[in-house]
Amino acid sequence: MMKIAVISVNEAGNQIASLIQQQLKAQKLSRTDIGKRWNDFEAFVFIGAMGICVRTIAPYINDKHTDPAVICIDSLGKQVISVLSGHVGGANDLTLELSGILGAQPVITTQSDLNGLWALDTFESRFDWPIASDVWGDDMNKIIATFVSGQPTALLMDVRDEGTDYLESTLPSHVTVVNDMSEVSPSKYKLVIIVSPFKRQAPVGVLELHFVPMVGTIGFGLAHQAENPLAIYDEIDEAFANRGILPCSHKYCTIDVKADEPFVEVLQEEYDEEVCFFTAEELAQVEVPHPSDTVLKHVGTPSVCEAAAILGSNHGKLLIEKVKGKNWTAALAIDYAHLRQARQGHVEIVGAGPGDPDLISVRGRKMLEKADLILYAGSLVPKELTECHKPGATVLSSASMALEEQVNLMKKFYDEGKFIVRLHTGDPCIFGAIQEQMNFFDQWGMSYHITPGISSFLAAAAELRSQFTIPERVQTIILTRGEGRTPMPEKEKLHLLARSQSTMCIFLSAAIVDDVQRELLMEYPEDTPVAACYHLTWKDQRIYRGVLKDLAKIVKENHLTLTTMLVVGDAIDNRQGLSELYNKQFTHLFRKGESNEQ
Repeated sequence: MMKIAVISVNEAGNQIASLIQQQLKAQKLSRTDIGKRWNDFEAFVFIGAMGICVRTIAPYINDKHTDPAVICIDSLGKQVISVLSGHVGGANDLTLELSGILGAQPVITTQSDLNGLWALDTFESRFDWPIASDVWGDDMNKIIATFVSGQPTALLMDVRDEGTDYLESTLPSHVTVVNDMSEVSPSKYKLVIIVSPFKRQAPVGVLELHFVPMVGTIGFGLAHQAENPLAIYDEIDEAFANRGILPCSHKYCTIDVKADEPFVEVLQEEYDEEVCFFTAEELAQVEVPHPSDTVLKHVGTPSVCEAAAILGSNHGKLLIEKVKGKNWTAALAIDYAHLRQARQGHVEIVGAGPGDPDLISVRGRKMLEKADLILYAGSLVPKELTECHKPGATVLSSASMALEEQVNLMKKFYDEGKFIVRLHTGDPCIFGAIQEQMNFFDQWGMSYHITPGISSFLAAAAELRSQFTIPERVQTIILTRGEGRTPMPEKEKLHLLARSQSTMCIFLSAAIVDDVQRELLMEYPEDTPVAACYHLTWKDQRIYRGVLKDLAKIVKENHLTLTTMLVVGDAIDNRQGLSELYNKQFTHLFRKGESNEQ
């Protein structure tokens, strides 16, 4: 959160000032104190006339890269105006935030914002992308002018992170994604924007803006009490630069016996870097290109720097193998997830949610929008979920495919460096049948990740308007299935799980409802509330309520199928006996002076 000062020019603005103090933890300041406190705050919010605001700050304005953000709000709270340091200082973002708090009209005059273009001069702080190009001052202004005027711009991204995802999803019409610097020629482009930890050089005649994403992981080894710890930091960067990699890491990893070394203290105290430690046993499990019998003899593992870099990067790719300095060794690795833009394939297993296209996660939707192949479980996932795909994407249902066909298809796209979404119903980890696929991915060494989804049991609670946990009555939710063709573990038989009389959500069991009802009645009373929920959140959703003794009858009479969730428990529709409990235990949730009835 920004450190904000709020200045109310007149009494009419005091109420607005108090609200901003409350919502943003701002500090109230007098106009006469601004000169003395100009460098103490990241933002100043004036409430009053624009003229007073401008005249007050004029003597202290110096440089847009160092000046704080300044915002002016009229005394009635109708307009919030970004006055100074709109991009770099964060005034534009704060203007939008304040307008949301006040229900006011934001006023932003920055050209790139008005045109819906990227604010290039904010990327360094926004995404933690240091700038490798020497472009500050007039050079940066020239680059920004070229960009916002719509001149042809190339975008080269060697890695993937939050920032590159943003760039891809908001690509302006005059920007073209290129795969190699050889595609960038002065006859086609006036500017190239580079996002890469690798050294790159734009051709003569093309402006260059090179951001360095901090996606690397450095593994290091040290001699005992290594001398000149401050110098080691620079020496490692220089050694990597000589091998074509720019400083691109805030994460350093080593063996735990080095935790008290002076260099570790320098990393943590002087440079505020993250340092992770691994045991010798953990490091010894990692296969490395340069194992050492000497290292094994001294610390119990054949590798420290290479193994630590690989472990610290989530078993990533080793970009720089062991480099030896005077009293240190170092290696650099990168998580495979960050290499997706570097012509490496990737599989994202996405939870589609219960069915309604609006109930997929924001991340899941973004994955679908960028995918080259969408392979969705057609019998369980509505096709409407895939309609957000990009032009040219391949969209196929896996309903008629055997597992081998599915994984071979994904492998084909993967080997072409494509981005694949495997779309599963609900959340993939709950009866999602992803284990077999991940086994294939692991065997082939493929990069993959899971985006969770809203499970149908959560949709059931929402559609039933029920809280599945009730204080002092039900505090456990059981997700399970009946025993059909797939045997259940002996300790997970339904009648054994039913002994707790928890809220039970039973998947994939409508076809064996007689067996389900019989087992549940062994523990639950026959008048226990139940609900049979068919196609939750789909357009043809149907929900039938009743009691446990009639569960099989409800399912059969309404011809419900495997896509039905059975819910059982006293939490369904429960509204009784809660007022007294909440009065006693949760009065702190109500504001002073309010009654629980409110």
